[in-house]
Amino acid sequence: MSQFTKQLRRNERRRNRSKKTSMYHALYPRLVVYRSNNHIEAQIINDFERKTLVSGSSRDKEIRDKIKKKVNKTEVSRLVGENLAKKAKEKKISQVIFDRNGYPYHGRIKAFADGVRDGGLKI
Repeated sequence: MSQFTKQLRRNERRRNRSKKTSMYHALYPRLVVYRSNNHIEAQIINDFERKTLVSGSSRDKEIRDKIKKKVNKTEVSRLVGENLAKKAKEKKISQVIFDRNGYPYHGRIKAFADGVRDGGLKI
């Protein structure tokens, strides 16, 4: 088995392990985060109705001017988290279950989660 195949399987196991407790929660919607090399995106999903309630991204037009002032991607992630929390508060969502989508909880993912908490959402 090649090294790349081992890495893919390991990442898939980690991703499924983090989703085990977060999907189909009876009381709260799920906050899923996706991280690419350049951007970060997040959605608040109601798994029972299979609908996206709120979404936010580093590509959003409303925060584009603020993103240009930021120095690194960690600061951008924090800003996206705060913006998503603001949108969720407008939709009367106060608490969510955080699904880190298999990413380790440090760096940009941790900064995003801190931004969501600073915005007023309970994780």
